Amino acid sequence: MTNTVDQFDASVQAIPDCDPSIASPASSGFSVRFWGVRGNIAAPGADTVRYGGNTACVEVRVGGQHLIFDGGTGLRVLGKQLTQQAQPVDAHLFFTHTHWDRIQGFPFFYPAFDPTTILNIYGAAALNGASIKQCLMGQMLRPNFFKPLQTMAATMTFHNIRPGDVIQVGEVAIETISLNRHTNALGYRVNWQGYGLVYATDTDPTQTTMDPNLMLLAETAQVLIFDGTYVDMAYSEPHSCRLTPWHLGTRLAEASHVNQLILFHHNPCHDDDFLDQVEQQAKASFANTCIAREGMIVELTDSPPT
Repeated sequence: MTNTVDQFDASVQAIPDCDPSIASPASSGFSVRFWGVRGNIAAPGADTVRYGGNTACVEVRVGGQHLIFDGGTGLRVLGKQLTQQAQPVDAHLFFTHTHWDRIQGFPFFYPAFDPTTILNIYGAAALNGASIKQCLMGQMLRPNFFKPLQTMAATMTFHNIRPGDVIQVGEVAIETISLNRHTNALGYRVNWQGYGLVYATDTDPTQTTMDPNLMLLAETAQVLIFDGTYVDMAYSEPHSCRLTPWHLGTRLAEASHVNQLILFHHNPCHDDDFLDQVEQQAKASFANTCIAREGMIVELTDSPPT
C-alpha cells in the first residue's frame, strides 16, 4: 500500500478570505472542504500554489455522514489525511461523470486498500453504457495501472444512478439532475435540515441560457459550487453572445437566490494571478463569490437555513 500513495501534499491549507467563513475540519454541522479544484489535468507548480493544482475532489461532512464528490487527484491527498484518523473510513463517494480528471485519484485512494473501510460508490452510466464500476475498473487494468480494482480490500458497494434519483443517506438527501448531455455529467444537491449545497460542475459549454432544472436545483441553496474553467471562451469569440461559465454562475446564483457562489473546476492554464482577476470580475456581478482553493473549508451552518 505504501507504494501506491505518495507523501501528503503540504500545500493544502485553509484560505481565510472567502465567505462563508473558513471553519476547522472538526467543526460540527454542515461543512465542505476542497481537496482538488482543477479540471482536465493536474497543474502543480509555482504559479498555482495559492489555488492549488489537484483535480476535482470535494469532501462534505453533514448530519453525521461523510460524502465525497469526485475522485480526481485531490482524492489521493484526502485519503492520506483519512488514514491519520482513529476511526475506520465509512464514506459515500459520488462521481459526476468519468472523465479522467474526476477518476484519476481513485487508484491512489489509500483507504480503499484498507479492509476496515466501507465505501458506497455512486455514478451514472457513461456515454458508452459502461457502469461506474466498469469505468473505475477499466482505468486500473494493465497497461494503465499495476493493481486491479480487485486488490482493494475495502468493502465497496456500487450504485448505478440516473438523473432524477434521490439518494437518502441517514438524514441527508442527495438530489440529482442531468447537467451535460455531452458527458452524461450529473449535478448534485445535498439537503439537510433546511440547508442546501449544490455541486454543479462540468456544465454544458455550448449553453447560452440558464438551465431551468439547474435553477430549480439551486433554489435558495446556501452554497453553489459552479464551473469556472472556460472563462476565456468569450475572449476567443469576441462577437459571440455566449456567456462564459462564471457569468452563467453569477446569473444563476442571483436568479436562484443562492447565498454563496464558489467558482470551481479551474482551467489548468490559468495561474493564480489570472484567477485573482476572475474573482474580482465575478464579485462585480455577484458580490458573494469566491474562487475555490485547495484546503478551503466552508461551513454552511454559518448562514440561516431556508
